[in-house]
Amino acid sequence: MDGLFITLNVLILLALISLLVYMQRKHVSFSKRVFAGMGLGIVLGAILQVTYGSESPVLTGTLDWYSIVGSGYVRLLMVIVVPLVMVSIIRAIINLEKTKELGKMAGWIIGILISTTAVAAVIGIGSALVFDLNAEEIEVGQAENERAQALEERYAEIEDQTTPQRILNFIPSNIFLDMTGDRPTSVIAVVLFSILIGIAVLGVKRKEPEHGELFVKIINSFYAVVMRLVTLVLRLTPFGVLALMANMIANTNFAGIIQLGKFVLASYVALGIMFVIHLVLVGFFGLNPLTYLRKVIPVLGFAFTSRSSAGTIPLNIQAQRESLGVNEGVANMSATFGATMGQNGCAGIYPAMLAIMIAPTVGINPLSPEFLIQLVLIIAISSFGVAGVGGGATFAAIIVLSSMGLPVGLAGLLISIEAFIDMGRTALNVNGSMISGTITSKILKNIDMKKFNEKTNIVESTSV
Repeated sequence: MDGLFITLNVLILLALISLLVYMQRKHVSFSKRVFAGMGLGIVLGAILQVTYGSESPVLTGTLDWYSIVGSGYVRLLMVIVVPLVMVSIIRAIINLEKTKELGKMAGWIIGILISTTAVAAVIGIGSALVFDLNAEEIEVGQAENERAQALEERYAEIEDQTTPQRILNFIPSNIFLDMTGDRPTSVIAVVLFSILIGIAVLGVKRKEPEHGELFVKIINSFYAVVMRLVTLVLRLTPFGVLALMANMIANTNFAGIIQLGKFVLASYVALGIMFVIHLVLVGFFGLNPLTYLRKVIPVLGFAFTSRSSAGTIPLNIQAQRESLGVNEGVANMSATFGATMGQNGCAGIYPAMLAIMIAPTVGINPLSPEFLIQLVLIIAISSFGVAGVGGGATFAAIIVLSSMGLPVGLAGLLISIEAFIDMGRTALNVNGSMISGTITSKILKNIDMKKFNEKTNIVESTSV
């Protein structure tokens, strides 16, 4: 009987996918189809949880099938990240007139990412204090104890690594290994290798023009193929969002959210305030925040449902280049750097809130200026190397809490609402990377304002 219900649920998903295909054939815009997929996924996930219950084998079996569409789409995005990043960055660098432009580009992007993360930490601290969050108020059950033990074990693995050693992990020693995504910092290692290749090509073009031009032609050919591949994968976004959202809603622990409602509210208030600050920054640099917002919302919607900054890189780059008019090199660098460092949500707000919550449990005054200044500085420095995949926030929390002398295991108290909060954090992370690219391109005066001001939305070319 369970098999019959699972089959019925799979047929419902296929019917909704068919509806999205029909919308595409009717030339409904890409962004509207993405939001339609999101809305349908929310309704479907809620119906599944109410009908079967979170512990039902029918629900488990159904979501396994749904993962073929949802997680399968994320995997396709991940598989194009390395070729997209490599070819795009090499091509962008070999088109630079002077290598010093590369330094300015990287400096502004990293500076914006890290400085906004420090601001995010301050916002997280403020939210935790305003809502009077305290880890002692949370009931500890079996799941929380198991999570705490897992965090302690993970801390033991990285305990002896200093911040310089973690930064050293950015530098690749085996680029083929990093191309497989074997390490948390593999993406940034690929970026650094691509930059070296690009700089080498600039030298070859000066000294051996014939070889340089041949390599440029090869890169341009690869670029054309990779961008076509990106377009093919991005066409699947509405279907992926539908399945991801259905899985997320069906698996959400609503009882935990209600029980820890104050913590959820405090987290989303902090995320919302930081998001507003992002828009203020856009306006400060002479760009229309509403135009920016309208064009990035579909990307943020996918980041919200997938909970993967790294998986959002292709959408991020495409949106910056095609919709916001950001310079190609800046778009690639900001998207990839932003998936690995300076994440406003995971590496800024989250560790700051946890530190404020946990400090009173060990007799530390969270209002102490010395404690607060040290916390913000540690968060800014340690935000280098946060992996842009699920678990990055946990890694950041372990680093910050251990550096502040706070018990790492207490971070496991929020396990029941972790996924729900992580969606908002990931969306903020991705928006932070897009902000860094947009502002950097504006500062360097290589943004295409005509594209930025066009009324078309993100990646409409995926529908053709």
